[in-house]
Amino acid sequence: FIMLLLCPCQLRAQLGTTPNIKHIVVGRCYNYITLVDPSLYDCEEIWRQFEEAVVRQSSCNVTVEDYHQMFYAMPQTWPCDRFLFWSKTRALMHSYAAVVRHFWTLEDTLVGFMFNDLIWFDFSSCPQWSACRNHPVYSLWRQASQKFAEMACGNITVLLNGSIVNAFNRNMFGSVELDSLNPQRVDYVNIKVVTNLEGPYESCSQGSVLDLIQILQSRDFHWTCT
Repeated sequence: FIMLLLCPCQLRAQLGTTPNIKHIVVGRCYNYITLVDPSLYDCEEIWRQFEEAVVRQSSCNVTVEDYHQMFYAMPQTWPCDRFLFWSKTRALMHSYAAVVRHFWTLEDTLVGFMFNDLIWFDFSSCPQWSACRNHPVYSLWRQASQKFAEMACGNITVLLNGSIVNAFNRNMFGSVELDSLNPQRVDYVNIKVVTNLEGPYESCSQGSVLDLIQILQSRDFHWTCT
């Protein structure tokens, strides 16, 4: 028994993965359906589908498609006019959403609530999201982001950090979420460029925010920017 515990192959598989991840994920699921959305979700089945997606694949070969059954087990819809997207404004986003209570972010969905800030992979074989296209963590958030954006309707809000260069770029929001928004469902994209006390590098009239506005215009979205 001691030899098994000390075996490098046993220890290596745990590198990088959040300890007690199953208990955290399933516990968060029960917490969510008790306090946030009392729908009839099967938390154990969601975890089983997560394991099916991850365990049988190598660390850098978990695709978006591998998570389809897990997402199928946790369908959600949200009312219009409540969707909040963000890029490089995570701390502010959470504070803003806490004050303006009607907003919902990706982290407020069931999948976002369950897997936020968790890690599930072996650092020795897949150290960074950029190391492989089919990164297990990246693939889950890519699928979650796509579904969140596809649900968006009415007036939506986007928070960008105007105190840095490239407030908007082709990251998760700039590619997955932006590409998944439907101009037939979204009335207005309301861009809010926020800055720190030292002032802005970019604004609605300068910098990469103009790139976002140009993309929205090319796709026939109505927009505002403040």
